[in-house]
Amino acid sequence: MPKKDIYHDAVKNALIKDGWKITADPYKIKYKDAQLFADLALEKPILAEQNERKIIVEIKSFLSPSPMRDFEIALGQYILYKNIITLTAPEYKVYLAIKDDVYENFFKRESIRDITQINKLLLVVVDMEREEILQWID
Repeated sequence: MPKKDIYHDAVKNALIKDGWKITADPYKIKYKDAQLFADLALEKPILAEQNERKIIVEIKSFLSPSPMRDFEIALGQYILYKNIITLTAPEYKVYLAIKDDVYENFFKRESIRDITQINKLLLVVVDMEREEILQWID
C-alpha cells in the first residue's frame, strides 16, 4: 500500500465539498501482472437522470527542490495509470491534483503547458488550506 501524499486529506475534503462521493481510497489498479494504487476513485451524478461521472485522482505535492523532477515522476505515473485505466475501466477519467501555487508557478510555464497538452493531462487545482477546488482543467 503506498504512502499517502501530504495533501491527500485536503484534496479528498475538497472533492467531497464539491459533491463527489469517494468510492475507493486508494483505488487498486490491476492489469495482468501489474498492480498499482491511485490515490482516489470518485463518482458524481451529472444530472439525476443521467449516469454518474467517474474519475480517478492522483495527488502530487511537488515539494522537492526540483519541480521538473517532480513533474517527470508525476507525468510518468499519470500516463501509466491512464493507459491501464483505459484498458481496465474506460468509464473513468484520470486527473492529477495539484496545489494552486504549483499550478500558478510551474504548470503555467509555456514548456509545461505544451507537454500537458500533448499528453492530454487533466488537472484539478486545489486550495489546500481552504480545501476547495479552484479549477478543473480538461
